[in-house]
Amino acid sequence: MADPQTQAAALAEPARINGAAAEATLSGGELAWRPAAAVGGGEGQERRLELESEVLGCRVEGRKLRVATFAAGSGGDGEEPSARACGGGGKGGVADGSRRRGEVVLEMESDDAAERWGDAIRDRLASLGRPKRLFIIVNPYGGKRSGRSIFQNDVLPLIEAAGILYTMQDCAPCLETKHRLHAQEIAHSLDLRKYDGIVCVSGDGVLVEVVNGFLQREDWETAIKVPLGIIPAGTGNGMAQSLLHAAGEPFSISNAVFAIIRGHKRALDVTSVVQGKTRFFSVLMLTWGLVADVDIESEKYRWMGSARLEFYFLLRVINLRRYNGRVLFVPAPGYEEVGEPVEQTTSCKQNGVSTGSQEDKANDGNGETIGYPGPSIEEADLEWRSLSGPFVSVWLGNVPFASEDAMAAPKAEFSDGYLDAAIIRDCPRWDVLGLMFQMKDGAYVNSPYVEYFKVKAIRIEPGLRVGGSGKGGIIDSDGEVIARGDGFRAGGGEAEHLMAYGPPIQLTVDQGLATIFFPRSR
Repeated sequence: MADPQTQAAALAEPARINGAAAEATLSGGELAWRPAAAVGGGEGQERRLELESEVLGCRVEGRKLRVATFAAGSGGDGEEPSARACGGGGKGGVADGSRRRGEVVLEMESDDAAERWGDAIRDRLASLGRPKRLFIIVNPYGGKRSGRSIFQNDVLPLIEAAGILYTMQDCAPCLETKHRLHAQEIAHSLDLRKYDGIVCVSGDGVLVEVVNGFLQREDWETAIKVPLGIIPAGTGNGMAQSLLHAAGEPFSISNAVFAIIRGHKRALDVTSVVQGKTRFFSVLMLTWGLVADVDIESEKYRWMGSARLEFYFLLRVINLRRYNGRVLFVPAPGYEEVGEPVEQTTSCKQNGVSTGSQEDKANDGNGETIGYPGPSIEEADLEWRSLSGPFVSVWLGNVPFASEDAMAAPKAEFSDGYLDAAIIRDCPRWDVLGLMFQMKDGAYVNSPYVEYFKVKAIRIEPGLRVGGSGKGGIIDSDGEVIARGDGFRAGGGEAEHLMAYGPPIQLTVDQGLATIFFPRSR
């Protein structure tokens, strides 16, 4: 099928561009111009902007056509823009990563000419499938509590320049999450027909809540295909980093916003986490042992931002814990020799599995479950294998990065239908510390102390700490505690955790179930 941009009629007219006379052309997906001196045979270099990857949008003011750009290269006030990317040829922007916001001003010979060119650029951008209206959820409490300022200062300028409409509530340009699972409740009841995507200005937890809200809906099959966007405003920001890194883009808030504006999408695996009649859906990771202890117990140092994780990791290594238990799994092809074979397993799944934080939340008047029941697998036909503890850490990842600077699962893919398991058993304390420094690029998985493999399904049977303390550990999914056996009791009347520590917890991957905005076409 032909590209709609290549079928559109080309335009060519004289204009003044950033104050200088030039010959402008709009052909296919490119806006180009050559200084007038070059047209007559003198010196001059043609400038080009690719609409899909360098232009946010445009607006017309009389004879002036203002093209908002987000392009690589220089372009501040008084600087000569690069030959290829002319973003900001006369109007400076704020540098962020390898791109820079800017503006190219075309002064046409008449108002009609400016309108004609503006319509042509907008039509070409519309043909790219960019979102026209977004529903935006801001978490003002994540990370360093900067969600509101990130939205106002980094998100709004770009989406407004792109001409994207967004929801407003109570005269505020966002819907701020006010309590735990609020985003899940929003996603469960939202009229999704009004929007081309849901954007989370948050850490990874709000994104997970939205996925769970979608899958609790009666129309879950339609809801889960609504594209999701993530703008990093939390502590870890693993999903945003994974998406940008996979596309070869530097990690930055602006690059994450532009990924949503461009409108490219890809499938995302969803993991069903089950214990008895309780079910939860995960899209990032599940941890037990060292990583979960660091992630959750370091909350008291949240004021430090992402540095709290490194700080508390050092504290935990000094007093390293090991946990008894067992991990059973169905290996992906190529990993059939990991662990020991298992003769027989008992299913973690029971009839009437629920899909929320309360077992009776998602059912209709007849007591039947509403929403997605989870992937259907015949466990009797699967070849299970096992690893026995004690364990220092069990880490299950759906995407490569757990945070901005921790590549926990370097071989993970977004929609391969598998989880990547990184398991540390017997490992000296100071070697654990060395593994931390190799986590930035994922090299730690090459250590002889790390078992790294892919699984279709995995079951954790968590036990007590080694040493006779009588305490268990923490099981953490996407930054939230789902089970805790260390004697901690939530205060202030909070509900108990979603699952119990001790009974088996099973994870099964549903390949490509969700859809997420991706920085570039695949």
